[in-house]
Amino acid sequence: MINQEESRQKFSQYLEQTGEVGFIEKVQHPIAHVSGIPGVGVWEVVYSENGYMGVVMALAGDFAEVLLFTNEMMLVGTKVCRTGRPLEIGVGESLLGSVIDPLGFSLKDGVVTPGLIEKRGIDIPPPGIDIRERVREPLETGLSMVDFLIPLGKGQRELVIGDRNIGKTTFVMQAMLSQAKKGAVCIYAGIGKKKHSIKEVEMFLWGHGISRNSVIVGASSSDPIAEIYIAPYTAMTIAEYFCSKGRDVLLILDDLTNHAKYYREMSLISKKFPGRDSYPGDVFYAHARLLERAGNYKLADGKTAAITCLPVCETIGGDISGYIQTNLMSITDGHIFFDQDLYKAGKRPAINYFLSVTRVGRQTQSKVRWGINRELSSFMVLHSKTERFIHFGAEINEGIKSTLEMGDNINFFFDQALEEILSINVQIILFTLIWTGILKEESEGKIKFYITQAQKLYDKDENFRISMDEIINSCSDFNQLLGKVSAKYKDILAILDKAVI
Repeated sequence: MINQEESRQKFSQYLEQTGEVGFIEKVQHPIAHVSGIPGVGVWEVVYSENGYMGVVMALAGDFAEVLLFTNEMMLVGTKVCRTGRPLEIGVGESLLGSVIDPLGFSLKDGVVTPGLIEKRGIDIPPPGIDIRERVREPLETGLSMVDFLIPLGKGQRELVIGDRNIGKTTFVMQAMLSQAKKGAVCIYAGIGKKKHSIKEVEMFLWGHGISRNSVIVGASSSDPIAEIYIAPYTAMTIAEYFCSKGRDVLLILDDLTNHAKYYREMSLISKKFPGRDSYPGDVFYAHARLLERAGNYKLADGKTAAITCLPVCETIGGDISGYIQTNLMSITDGHIFFDQDLYKAGKRPAINYFLSVTRVGRQTQSKVRWGINRELSSFMVLHSKTERFIHFGAEINEGIKSTLEMGDNINFFFDQALEEILSINVQIILFTLIWTGILKEESEGKIKFYITQAQKLYDKDENFRISMDEIINSCSDFNQLLGKVSAKYKDILAILDKAVI
């Protein structure tokens, strides 16, 4: 929320400093063509005499193309002055717990958060390979299906893709909840979303007590196009600040298909040559330059900190072969595909494992988790084939029946509510109990009971947590874990049954 009176004062100050004054020659909102400021550069901030701010997007002949941060119409002949400064935002620890617009103003009271001494440009070149580290540490989302089958690593860029309203935002909120509880900074960028959607995320973070570990950058569909366009850049800049301070960051960009649409609108208005689907030819570069800023980085003190980025992308009718969709797939390190058919069938989360990919997450898994991934992946293929096979009216023998029963149990285990975040060791123990047949189909109510009890006990009882961790850490592979859990399952279930939480 730009204060016009302050902006008018800045106009006078910068005009006195730079001595260059230009005039708006043509306006095609939100692009204004300004003449008379020959020393201006790309991404430099300018101010108009009536208190509006803009940023130079391109230089064309004698004119500068200025992107305006206002929905108000500008008049031809309005004076414009240079600032000599690139578009920057203030960053600092006091951003935690705040909800801001892409220019750094609070969405609640319209003022800049106090205590932001450092300023950073929002569009910078991605860091080089010399300060990057291999992705080594796992990132726990709290969702068993993702953590087992589509594992993520800290510093990975994983695309979340699927149709509208089938659980993508719910999934990223679950990941934020899981990571915030582990001390990571969570940053959510709402790009061209409805205001109530951004408010829902804010209330979710506040309601679960993690708002003090998070930042929301909100640009609603009613805001100026310029603010929507720079929203992901602002969020990435804030993420880089906390990463430079040694904090792991989870960054959500929701969503980049909206961002591409608004970028297309800006480009067509400024007469850039349209390419496929009328998108500008540099839309791939714009997104690649943004997402390449995420990664696992070496710090000056020898430690590492990571920016894990989960960009969200919308499809229509489950079509993942669209221009922006395939662009983002080729930029990122994999994708999690939300399937509309699975959503309609009642699966939550509605993730299609067979069409999802993770390229670097598996290298972060322990041998136990790698063994689970291998066994579970093979079983999911077998279960899918078996389900298709029985549709032809094939006779169900004991082998087919046991496969279907195990598949039902696993799918029931994977079905998680929004607040149901499981630690990875709780997931491993419970999955092992199901895999060994100790928790069977007829005890579905008990499975849900044990899931709830195990996580609460793991969070509150240090002795239980240590004993579970010891069982898992003492095993060199999944087969060894199966043996230990089979030997101790009565004790584990007895503890869960008797626990009063």
